[in-house]
Amino acid sequence: MAESVITRFAPSPTGFLHIGGARTALFNWLYAKHTGGKMLLRIEDTDRQRSSKEAVAAILDGLNWLDLDWDGEPLHQFARAARHREVAEQLVASGKAYRAYETPEELNEMRAAARTEKRSLRYAGVWRDRDPLQAPTGAPSVIRIKSPREGETIIEDRVQGRVSFPNSELDDFIILRSDGSPTYMLAVVVDDHDSGVTHIIRGDDHLTNAGRQKALFDALGWNLPVMAHIPLIHGPDGAKLSKRHGALGVDAYRAMGYLPEAMCNYLVRLGWSHGDDEIMSRQQMIAWFDLEAINRGATRFDFTKLESVNAHYLRAKSDDALAATLMAELVHLPDGRAFEARLDERRRLQLKDALPLFKERAKTLNNLIEGAQFIVAERPLALDEAAVNLLDQDARTILAELLPVLNSVENWTAATIQIAVKSFAEARDIKLGKIAQPLRAALTGKKTSPGIFEVLAILGREESLARIGDQSAP
Repeated sequence: MAESVITRFAPSPTGFLHIGGARTALFNWLYAKHTGGKMLLRIEDTDRQRSSKEAVAAILDGLNWLDLDWDGEPLHQFARAARHREVAEQLVASGKAYRAYETPEELNEMRAAARTEKRSLRYAGVWRDRDPLQAPTGAPSVIRIKSPREGETIIEDRVQGRVSFPNSELDDFIILRSDGSPTYMLAVVVDDHDSGVTHIIRGDDHLTNAGRQKALFDALGWNLPVMAHIPLIHGPDGAKLSKRHGALGVDAYRAMGYLPEAMCNYLVRLGWSHGDDEIMSRQQMIAWFDLEAINRGATRFDFTKLESVNAHYLRAKSDDALAATLMAELVHLPDGRAFEARLDERRRLQLKDALPLFKERAKTLNNLIEGAQFIVAERPLALDEAAVNLLDQDARTILAELLPVLNSVENWTAATIQIAVKSFAEARDIKLGKIAQPLRAALTGKKTSPGIFEVLAILGREESLARIGDQSAP
């Protein structure tokens, strides 16, 4: 029977869920689902000074928002320190690792010599073959792996192809520090083995670790998982994605008003493709995803493309689903809490009626809020500069004359209001725009809005007439 696939997502809880980490989680999740396997979640929290509970919570929140579930409970690496130490001692007992007793001063001298000789620093293996009895009494020690010194270490990577590491460049790296804490290299290898991980899918910035980790797997006599190192995400300028390119955490994209399904659709296309398909459902992603279609080269983050994908998903939602999504996400949007605080029952219904007008042009949920501000605006409306310029004395006079006409409209709908306003314009030989623009300014406080007759219908007779009256000439 074929071995069941087990992937893992292993973030360090030193900050929010980075967008690159989110894509790594997505690729692991999709491959596990595609193969009928499992994805495990491991919190690599051995760096106690930089790890925090808040970061763990942010990572879990980000994964849950993206709907990337994992199998079993999250594994906390720090809790397994005793197991890591056990393996390190096992390697010493089998002659595959050794204790090294260099003092900090001796190590500094090695570094200084390397700088003077203009060569990379590699531990010279001073204690590799020495008798531990030669160590000073009570001297602290670290445990170092006996890396192979001849030949080469080969990684058959599912994305990068065959990768060769000359063993002459692999030094005897530390696996257990003098305080008994495991290093990253040891902890990762032990946890992957003990968890039964079959496939390691991670960013290609970890490719340099692969040779060292294979040396550990070999020393322990354990099977090396399949490795797939995926390309990094670069900014629009081709440089490695950094803070200067904009938002980095998944939470920031959520605050910018992007939908989780749009984020996943966009992220899966960063470095992976299925023909020319741009928009794909979650089910299609699972069915189509494989490691062979992942590109080797770095990919560029494109906000314009992300906005386009997000706009597609906004338009595709039913009006009821979009309203429910917007209400649920208000707490995460910059202006969402203030917007929600002004939503009474009447305005909630008005918002739901208005969303079809906004979603065709909106790219994010924040665009929806921006467009709907006129619904929750309090009287008298604050006018922006363009609206003030539209409401000159002539415009206010027109609005005053229009008020009784609108008040006489019996069936308050966009269609009946339009008929009344057109008749008013024709009777006075005024172009419709000369009426519509002041109306828009009076009703929304802005120069732009959805169709003015739809705005009147959404606000209702009482609120519309009151706002127009506020801006009419005395």
